[in-house]
Amino acid sequence: MNQTVAISAEAVGGSLDGKNVVIFGGTSGIGLSAAIQAKAAGAHVTVIGNDRQRAQQAASENGLDDWRAADVTNPETITEAVSTLDRVDHLVLLAGTFVAGKVLEADVSYLRRAFDERIWAAIHTLRALGDKLAPDASITLISGALADRPNAYGVAVLGAASAAMEAFGRGLAMELAPRRVNTLSPGPIDTPILSKALGDGRDSYVASLKQTLPLHRLGTAEEAGAAVVFLMTNGFMNGAVLNIDGGSRLV
Repeated sequence: MNQTVAISAEAVGGSLDGKNVVIFGGTSGIGLSAAIQAKAAGAHVTVIGNDRQRAQQAASENGLDDWRAADVTNPETITEAVSTLDRVDHLVLLAGTFVAGKVLEADVSYLRRAFDERIWAAIHTLRALGDKLAPDASITLISGALADRPNAYGVAVLGAASAAMEAFGRGLAMELAPRRVNTLSPGPIDTPILSKALGDGRDSYVASLKQTLPLHRLGTAEEAGAAVVFLMTNGFMNGAVLNIDGGSRLV
């Protein structure tokens, strides 16, 4: 006789009920979707974005608990944003723009943003939080498909920054243990940053891309947000890179 075994959230790492979740880059796209899902699971959710009005609006419209504004390339604004937080059980660092420019042509200070918004922003955030980060906290970083599959369209530095985030995550998993550190690597996800990056050429690019993708569609912010929640709640995920790309890295 087959026996169905119910697996509770606690069995794989704990419920989000009553946990404090802080999401940098949580005012749109993947971050906002993760915030909404974490809130639905019972978490106290704070979103942090670079625009005060948009952060306040995102929190208000989606019933989130709190919001802050910070420029992740400015350590002082990060420190100010987290200064009144008491305890962080789950930290999610998704902030970052699409930095595209060829190495021999683009302004170096612009290209440097790819690392400033990712590696250095994460370092400044962790240092600003200090002991506010719970001893058993989870930390979720973001990389991207360019870490595995760069192209010739001026994304070498962004690809390098994405790959660096994955290596950084593995190192932090050892350095910050028993806190857990994982990295989300999204592929083609239909989010505002994609539209902003592609501009007027978005529709034709997406139509062409769909023909080559194994699933013949882009991923949704909700699917990628669910992957973030998974990394928060599965207590044995650590030092890992979670690809949510519909198999795009295979083609």
